[in-house]
Amino acid sequence: MKYVIIGNGVAGIHGAEAIRYLDPDGDITMIADEAFPPYCRPMISLVLEGSAAPENLPIRNESFYDDLGINPLLGRRATGIDVDNRQVFVPDAGGTETAVPFDRLLIAAGADPRPIKADGLDLKHIFFMRTEQHIRGMLDALPSVRHALVLGGGLVGFKAAYGLLHRGVRVTMLIRSGYPLSMQADETAGRMVQDELVRKGLDVRVGLQAVAFEGNGTVQKARLSDGTVMDCDMVVIGKGVLPALDFLPREKIEVDLGIVVNEHMETSASGIYAAGDAAEFIDIARQTRWVNAIWPEAVHQGRIAGMSMAGRPVAYPGSLSRNVIRIFDMDVMTGGVFDPAGDPAFTVIWDKNDRRNTYRKLVFRGQRLVGMVMVNDIEQGGLLLSMIQRGKPVKVPPEDLLQPSFNVARLVA
Repeated sequence: MKYVIIGNGVAGIHGAEAIRYLDPDGDITMIADEAFPPYCRPMISLVLEGSAAPENLPIRNESFYDDLGINPLLGRRATGIDVDNRQVFVPDAGGTETAVPFDRLLIAAGADPRPIKADGLDLKHIFFMRTEQHIRGMLDALPSVRHALVLGGGLVGFKAAYGLLHRGVRVTMLIRSGYPLSMQADETAGRMVQDELVRKGLDVRVGLQAVAFEGNGTVQKARLSDGTVMDCDMVVIGKGVLPALDFLPREKIEVDLGIVVNEHMETSASGIYAAGDAAEFIDIARQTRWVNAIWPEAVHQGRIAGMSMAGRPVAYPGSLSRNVIRIFDMDVMTGGVFDPAGDPAFTVIWDKNDRRNTYRKLVFRGQRLVGMVMVNDIEQGGLLLSMIQRGKPVKVPPEDLLQPSFNVARLVA
């Protein structure tokens, strides 16, 4: 059996390990546009802030490919898939395309940074923050950086701003929406995060975006959408990510935002699977298809896909969006449907304590907990997430769950 895996991120490597466990003799080829060994992508923000070293990033040793008998084609981004003839096209060093045959294919290509439209993007010291190579470029530039501009108030933008503040860099964050982390938290939690960041020295400007960059080879100024010009010697584009699907034949493989898969992570094309940030399946809380581009789901999906490819189909129950974020002395945890925006199908209860700087919000659909937001005192957050995943009716008054003294463990048990 010939297995091909596109991507050597966490979904790809767990898929490869599951295949090798079940099929010791199968031929596995792994194609990846990064030549760096498999690494922990969420840790690159820790490298930026200085709490982790670049050499701590790898999650598999240098012998990973040899140990599993994998043929690695690294530093080479797949350019196309021939579904009918079972081939993946990969450019060689000279740019000529090579056809790699497969019997089973796993697309675990991850996601690419969401691009922006602005003039001057070719100037130096303008970075995305997605890969090990991006973060090394930022570290090399840091000694000459005094003022950084971060575009986007999402998780990537926040982590960039937080890391640069830790390095003693003056940071301005531009956010098109009204508050940071609008895709990870509701407005109340987002504004609490913003207040904490401002207290620590971050300059937050909402309703603005950069339209052009200027400089003599290296960025020196940014022209903003309100006509003002801002000095800056580093720009970080943190506008989120999109599934990396530029090589995909969409007439052969069903795609929505991500690659649509079934419970075995198989796509609409027989024998072709997808996992991780590129895959789209049912979200447990939302009860609709969703792309949840988070580390634990990529691990789970990779394993399910690998086992299914090797002949032991296992059902994936669906994904659940959740985030845990540490902002200086503030902890934020969110999960599920945290902001139903007035939908009458949901009931929302909340409690905010300004003296203790805490906030708790729970979202119910009928008697089932489907979403949560917690700021500080998040110790029981994991149990609340477990309740969302299980989908069991809550048999106590919902307001009881807002009390810090209430033992959620007895409901989970």
